[in-house]
Amino acid sequence: MPDTYQNFRKRLLNGEVTCKGVVESYLKKAKSKADLNAFLELFEESGEAAEQVDVKLRAGTAGKLAGMVIGVKDIIGIKGKRLTCGSRILKNFISPYDATVIERLRREDVVIIGKTNMDEFAMGSSTEYSSFGPVLNPADTSRVPGGSSGGSAAAVAADLCQVALGTDTGGSIRQPASFCGVVGLKPTYGRVSRYGLVAFASSFDVIGPFASSVYDAALVLEVLSGPDDRDSTCAAAPVPSYTSLIDRDVKGLRVGIAQETLTSGIADDVRQSIEKQIDSLRSAGASIAEVSLPHLDYTIPAYYILATAEASSNLERYDGARYGHRAKEVQELEEMYVRSRTEGFGPEVKRRIMLGTFVLSAGYYDAYYRKAQKVRRLIKEDFDNAFKDVDVILTPTAPTTAFRFGEKTSDPLQMYLSDIFTVSANLAGIPGISVPVGKDSESLPIGLQLLGRQFEEETILTAANFIEKTRKN
Repeated sequence: MPDTYQNFRKRLLNGEVTCKGVVESYLKKAKSKADLNAFLELFEESGEAAEQVDVKLRAGTAGKLAGMVIGVKDIIGIKGKRLTCGSRILKNFISPYDATVIERLRREDVVIIGKTNMDEFAMGSSTEYSSFGPVLNPADTSRVPGGSSGGSAAAVAADLCQVALGTDTGGSIRQPASFCGVVGLKPTYGRVSRYGLVAFASSFDVIGPFASSVYDAALVLEVLSGPDDRDSTCAAAPVPSYTSLIDRDVKGLRVGIAQETLTSGIADDVRQSIEKQIDSLRSAGASIAEVSLPHLDYTIPAYYILATAEASSNLERYDGARYGHRAKEVQELEEMYVRSRTEGFGPEVKRRIMLGTFVLSAGYYDAYYRKAQKVRRLIKEDFDNAFKDVDVILTPTAPTTAFRFGEKTSDPLQMYLSDIFTVSANLAGIPGISVPVGKDSESLPIGLQLLGRQFEEETILTAANFIEKTRKN
């Protein structure tokens, strides 16, 4: 298991290591494991940034994340760096400004080591849809790392950085965290600013961290969270000190088990691992109760109608006229549009644009899009009702462990079903976290998901911290 930032920070403050030395070590390691394809770009100049952090440490003015080595999913803008979104259409695009999350991390003296690989425009569940090649799972390189934030998950799992930022539209942090055996945290929608994040589905997208421990994820969330005048969807809700709350006792914690998530379709090893953690929570004094999420079966169709509709709208701007790839030797404007988009977009992005355009078209809007919005409301009400009786809801993160490359690319519906337990949180806008709970018979990581009320990340972090500690003891 990779070392945590919490442990590294102690050695850094004791003078046992320097930030510059650690960053150079990570750069060297990332290059030696380039075959994983976790990074699209490494920042060689990050060693200079690390030197500045060492100066601040000696002066006693360093921030709360001083020396933390971070990878950033290549859908988040870093000024002066490429911002490709894993797509040929933005292959040479340079971000003109920093995203809010990048500004906040830099204020606390993190060192950004590079941009991580991803499914094109965050559309995928396996990172097989990157225009720059798939990411390999460090646990088994014949398996996918999950998606769409597969590069970030793999980078943390392979110890190529201490923390990585990802985005979660329908499970794109939690599912790869489960497949790679790391912690993945999806905050409440509106908890973290989306300014500087390239939009896939604007009412679903959330930025969050991958880490080797729950504590590290909680620490990063403290820095990322809070209102932002440049993002009207960013909430002004108070930001607790998550790291001071996660060691609370779970005695009396009300844990809900959605039986719909432990029925057929779940791998036996996954079910057994989840049941073991339920017993552990019960033994520690948590109360366990069944809850019902009656509309769970409708989450995938509702999500893929609404998310693709938003995607088709958001991606109309990539037309070859303003920025990004432009087809050469064209004779007419319409030909430029068609050829630029045909050459620039990959198959999964094209599929989702066409589906989204269809459900928004005249004659189908009411039959599909409006109906899916009503189902979204019902799913939100399912969670509201469940949280009247429980504090957190516990489910598997994914129905199986990491699958093999090519296993599901020929059947998009099977690929989409790998997110069946994660998309509901995005539909409802609630926080979720995936924490490793063991391995299956083939030594592949298994993840457990905890879901909580809106803006109550501290509750799921407390439960996740308990599970992490009891698993290690």
